[in-house]
Amino acid sequence: MHPTAAGPVVHDRWVRSPGTRSSTASRVSRDVGVFEAIGADHHERVVVGHDPATGLRAIIAIYSTDLGPALGGTRLFPYPDDDAALVDALRLSKGMAFKAAASGLDLGGGKAVIIGDRSMITDDLWRAYGRFVDSLAGAYITAEDVGTTTDDMHVIAEETKWVVGRAADDHGAGDPSPATARGVVRAMQAVASHLHGSDSLSGARIAVQGVGKVGSALVEFLVEEGAEVVIADIKQEAADALVERFGVKAVAKDDILLEECDILSPCSLGASLRVDTIPNLRCRAVVGSANNQLATDEDDNRIADAGIIYVPDFVANAGGLIHVSAELDEFNAKLVSRRISGIYDAVLSILSQAAADNLTPNEAAVRFAEDRIRREGNGVTFRHGGQ
Repeated sequence: MHPTAAGPVVHDRWVRSPGTRSSTASRVSRDVGVFEAIGADHHERVVVGHDPATGLRAIIAIYSTDLGPALGGTRLFPYPDDDAALVDALRLSKGMAFKAAASGLDLGGGKAVIIGDRSMITDDLWRAYGRFVDSLAGAYITAEDVGTTTDDMHVIAEETKWVVGRAADDHGAGDPSPATARGVVRAMQAVASHLHGSDSLSGARIAVQGVGKVGSALVEFLVEEGAEVVIADIKQEAADALVERFGVKAVAKDDILLEECDILSPCSLGASLRVDTIPNLRCRAVVGSANNQLATDEDDNRIADAGIIYVPDFVANAGGLIHVSAELDEFNAKLVSRRISGIYDAVLSILSQAAADNLTPNEAAVRFAEDRIRREGNGVTFRHGGQ
């Protein structure tokens, strides 16, 4: 344990072991050490930062830097305890590694979580967090995520250059949420083509769970495509605003998973697809922006057994990562748009490969991502300076 200069206390723990990557338990036992907890999936590094002066309690998890520096957003959330925060960081960082690999990006996977909510946020906290990120010397590059904004990234950037997702007028590419939503639409169009031979979403009934930054942008795009949209959100005022703006239908948050629809689109927090919810689904496909939609690996098979096509979240929601990663070079809007549009072909390829190899789409996508990391990665851990 060592304090960073004028910054938070940093606890740096890392592990890397060869072998097959398996799923992390949903909780970390009090009797299990940190190496056992992060070693289950062979994460490269987990760093814990604490700044008592500002109340910052943060965890940065790096799954892999084989393909490049680990890029992933910072999530602000009132986790019930440290265990829940650690598990979320571990699962999210693994998903980011697969997302980058499946998207053809030369990036690794990382994620940060901050325990708390907006009531605790000050510029001093973000500056402390910026120093925390900077202490990793480019091994991890942060961006916005659930609970954080482009304005937050602006303050973080006062302390570190390892940040993307800033506003367009602040040397950034702007909010990545619309890009994420665009990618989800392309994934839905691929599913439509797979099922019907046409990628049109006109007349398709699509249920959107969660209408935050990404979900609301998705609703707008789907209405433009002529889809019949049903929505729900834990914040009723958010749902009401979209009903008034677009004329979509809103249902109670507990009813959205029960809606009969062509496509269910989880766009809230993860783990909505569980042993208790999957039997009640009334959709032909699941295509959403939420990370970690499957509560467990077993839920992937449960969905397949129900005859539902599940497009892996790390494939469908890659548009945001593609968007912010373009800030690392000179931003090229046409290239970004082309890469996001490429999610369509990626989904079709995964669905085709899954059918050919008798796999679920999730298994096929994971295998593709892991193969690319193994094939193209240079095996270098603990890289610095954005190498």
